[in-house]
Formats: sequence, C-alpha cells, structure tokens
Amino acid sequence: MTFANPIYLFLLISIVPLIAWYIIKLRKTQATFHLSTASAFDNIPSGWRTRLRHLSFFLRLISIILIIIVLARPQAVDSWEKSDTEGIDIIMALDVSGTMLSRDFKPDRMEAAKKVAAEFVNDRQKDKIGLVIFAGESFTQCPLTVDHRILLNLLKEVKFGMIEDGTAIGLGLANSVNRLKNSKTKSRVIILLTDGSNNRGQIAPLTAAELAKSYGIRVYTIGVGSRGTAPAPVQTPYGIRYQNVPVDIDEHTLTQIASITGGEYFRATNNESLKKIYNQIDKMEKYRINVNKITKRQELFLPFALLALGLILLELILRRTYLRNIP
Repeated sequence: MTFANPIYLFLLISIVPLIAWYIIKLRKTQATFHLSTASAFDNIPSGWRTRLRHLSFFLRLISIILIIIVLARPQAVDSWEKSDTEGIDIIMALDVSGTMLSRDFKPDRMEAAKKVAAEFVNDRQKDKIGLVIFAGESFTQCPLTVDHRILLNLLKEVKFGMIEDGTAIGLGLANSVNRLKNSKTKSRVIILLTDGSNNRGQIAPLTAAELAKSYGIRVYTIGVGSRGTAPAPVQTPYGIRYQNVPVDIDEHTLTQIASITGGEYFRATNNESLKKIYNQIDKMEKYRINVNKITKRQELFLPFALLALGLILLELILRRTYLRNIP
C-alpha cells in the first residue's frame, strides 16, 4: 500500500499536543477534596460511566487519525513489467589455415581463438550464433542456433586439416553473409578472425564487404599474430618443424572491411589482448530490451472515511447521552 499525498501524514504529529491538552484540561476541571482519610471510599465500586469517562476523547482522537489517513489517500498499487527481448544474430568466421598453429599464442593461435570464442558464446545467452570456418575454401561448421551446447561442441572439433590450406578471407566472409542475409533480426554481426592475407578463393574480401553492407551486416575484423616474427609450423624433409617466420596480416584490407560495413578492426598480439577484444565487442553489441511498466492503482480511503464518520457519530451520541458531563 502507498499514499497519493503522503505529506498529510505529518499531521499525525498534532496528536501529541492534543493528548497533552486533554490531560491538562482534565486536571483543571476535576474537583478536589481535602480529607483526613479516604479509606471510607475504598469499597465503593466504580461504575461504567467512571470507567468509560475517557472513551469520548479516544474516539475523537482515532477519528482525527483516520481523517488524516483519508487526506493522505491510501492506495493499493499493483505494478508489473512487460518486456520484449530482441537478440542479435552473430556469425563467427574463423581462419583454420596452417599459420593458425603458430605459437605466439598459448598453446597456439587456433586454440586461443577457440577458447575465447567459447567464452564469448557463453556470455550471449539470448543470441543466435553460428560458426563458419575458412582456409583455402570455406564451409559452415554450425548454422545460426540458440542451442549453444551444439555450437560449442562443434567449435571444439575445429582443427587444422579439415579443409584445404590457404587463406580465402573473401570466401569466408561471403559464406558468413549468406548465412545472415535471410535473418529477420534487425542487428546482424560477423566476427571475422584471421592471421594472414587473402591468397585463395574467387571472391575478393572487399567485394564480400560490399555484399555485407548491402544486407546491413556489420563486420568486426580481428587480426591475430604478434608483431615481427612468430614460431610457425614449416614442412621440412624431417617433418613439421617450428621456425620463426614473419607475421603477415593484411591489416589494411581488414580495416577497410570493417569500415565499409560499419564495424571495427582489432589487432590481437597475445591471448590477453584477444580476450579483451571479444569483451569489447560483447559490450558494443548488446541485445535490445523494451520494457513497458504497467501500474494499476486502487483507492483505499473509503473504509477509513466511513470508519471515521462512524466514530464521530458514536462519540457525539455518547457525549450527549450516556457519557454526558453535568457541571
């Protein structure tokens, strides 16, 4: 319960001086006798009039309290919220080429990217998320789904050698756009992670970026790799060996892709910076919640008003009849 005019409740303070006034008045109007002893009156029973002599004042006092409550307008408030939640459709495009096995990340670039991507998925419970992988070609590892357990299981299975080696950034981006183009969700996003330059595929990266723009899809691009050189797997006559090779990321193209689509380019040079990038994207792409608060109020002053009126009438009747004082 609440009050529409709670300021009137301060009038309850006036009850204190009313009680004080009644006590002082009672002392002044009461007759006094000077007797040597009052023992003769000990066995005289008190009548009901004597016992109820203060009832009139208390009825008046309660009536005043009730009137103050009526002025404050007590109300029963019933409120609830109606919310509509709209998630975001996200495709994670992950490079699975051989250079993603470089060990400038721990344990390597691919495993670091998979771990951070899994944490990102766990934080996006209300979104549909899919996974596209690319190297020399591209295919959809997991279509858009709200069943994140399936997505995470398929993400764990991603490894080098699933598809022909190479780096077809344009093909991976175009495949991701194809997965989002028929989505009815207003906000659609692609997170493209790669550690190289486009060297395969029949679709140029910027052409795929223009395609994404035409469908209103934002693309966040992430270049993965330390600056300078990194220990990368190299095929030798003695098998796979790790050698320090120059890190070659086409940051100019990745920046252009992000700029064309209204996204942003990030550079990750270690595990920690990669995690911060995903956290930043998570904050930038929040799902929408529309909340309508509905409040229903019911006036409760009527019972208090009727009770106050009844007590006032009762006090007047008693004061003029049964509890009447004769001077």
